[in-house]
Amino acid sequence: MDLSKFHPTRRGFIRSVLLASGFAPALLSLVARAGAAEAAQLPIKAGVQELVGDVRLNGRPAKVGQVVRPGDVCMTGAESSCVIVLGEHVYLLREMSEVEFYPELFEEAAEAASALSGSIKMAAGAMLAVFGKTDTSIVTPMATIGIRGTACYTSIEPERTYACVCYGTADLASAVSGQALETVFSRHHDMPRYIYGPDAPIAIEKAKVIDHSDAELRMLEALVNRIPPFDEPGAPPYTRYDPAFKP
Repeated sequence: MDLSKFHPTRRGFIRSVLLASGFAPALLSLVARAGAAEAAQLPIKAGVQELVGDVRLNGRPAKVGQVVRPGDVCMTGAESSCVIVLGEHVYLLREMSEVEFYPELFEEAAEAASALSGSIKMAAGAMLAVFGKTDTSIVTPMATIGIRGTACYTSIEPERTYACVCYGTADLASAVSGQALETVFSRHHDMPRYIYGPDAPIAIEKAKVIDHSDAELRMLEALVNRIPPFDEPGAPPYTRYDPAFKP
């Protein structure tokens, strides 16, 4: 593939795609989609975009193209993953994850699929998500992450929840006590946090950026005809969180 005609950020994206495990065939089609989106807006395809391994939707094997609706539960097995578009939001579920999408819809947005708002329940695993306009709460056993139109990587561990607001604003709170802990604003993975349960000596602490990349964010945003804010004209040339990126 001739990479010379692509913008440097696209070339980094493509290189990471070529190295991606499992998702390579699907992501290569997204590269074409991302490049074409610069000339014309393409229709957003809803539902399961790609899957690897054992992925189940409401207990049954999922299929590419299958529509995901509010209230549906997606589970991934070992060495499995999937990408899902729901409204203007896109989700990448890693292995051994269990996510219930919008079992509760916020009344003011219940009929607006493009601006779907409500709660997402994560029982296990890890998820990278990019959101359009929304008022969404990601709820884990330890934490509630109030999304206000942003990107977020969430990972559940036995004694804590990891949350990195990749860009945008989010309200972090304890899911057990409901106590508000911190409101974070991030331009580019600026304020990752660990959130602990009620028996821990601390409720929240700073963390490092782990287990997600800018290449993945570019891929997810391309599915809904967007680019991350750090790729917008005039944005600082951040690359430190994306080891696959090469200008």
